[in-house]
Amino acid sequence: MSSYPATRLAGTDASSSELPDILVRIVRKRAEVVAVARGKETYTEPPRREVFQDARENRFTRALAEKAGRAIIAEVKMGSPSLGSLEGTFDSLEQARAYGDTGAAALSVVVEPDFFHGSYELLARCVRASGLPAIAKDFVIDPLQLRWARRAGASAVLLIAALYTAQELRAYARLARRHRLVPLIETHDEADVAKLAGMEWEVVGVNNRDLRTFDVSLNTSESLVSRLPEDAMKVAESGIHSADDRRRLADVGYDAFLIGEALVKSGDPRAKLRELLD
Repeated sequence: MSSYPATRLAGTDASSSELPDILVRIVRKRAEVVAVARGKETYTEPPRREVFQDARENRFTRALAEKAGRAIIAEVKMGSPSLGSLEGTFDSLEQARAYGDTGAAALSVVVEPDFFHGSYELLARCVRASGLPAIAKDFVIDPLQLRWARRAGASAVLLIAALYTAQELRAYARLARRHRLVPLIETHDEADVAKLAGMEWEVVGVNNRDLRTFDVSLNTSESLVSRLPEDAMKVAESGIHSADDRRRLADVGYDAFLIGEALVKSGDPRAKLRELLD
């Protein structure tokens, strides 16, 4: 990926013009942060023997499987390019505790700091507050970020398929597993889904948000579900605001539902989560 820092995993160049502008800007900023961190922290890959052999060994996948069809991955997000900063509008730790107390299957924490106002420290605090298995949502362009996720207590990590070639996606997924992190592969369109061919995946997701226009439509999840790997757990992301939305997506084959804005902006995350699970 020529626009981003070269890593030992980067096998094929990809033009930044292929990506939405917002992704290009976010990833370039993450590259700057990682470059500084690599000057201070030496990265070594974990021993191969540490990789889990079965996704059922992982708390995140177990939690989704146990509540399949009603498994909500409840998100703590301190802001976004479309929302701006949400700092001061809610208590992130109380939000995480509410999720743990009210039936969420798992926790999602957006850790990217410059556009989403998150951090790995926020992730660690929310994991402790909620008691839930958590996914670190970052824009992963360097193996060092996998170490940060594991160190902060994550059980899973987001890999956005649009950022990688198929070869790179597989390499990052393998390395995530060596860090004992389940990779949740996020797709947005058929080109992303095509990168999943020929390999087994534990968890795959479809994000209903168009990263070029920021429009959100549940039709995206519905149209892509039949093309997702049959044996993978399937996660619908973005645009889920009601129990009817959740049931609509469960009916077409989704096991889990990553829900952020509807909960963060609700003012009462316990009541909103109960409503979504109804």
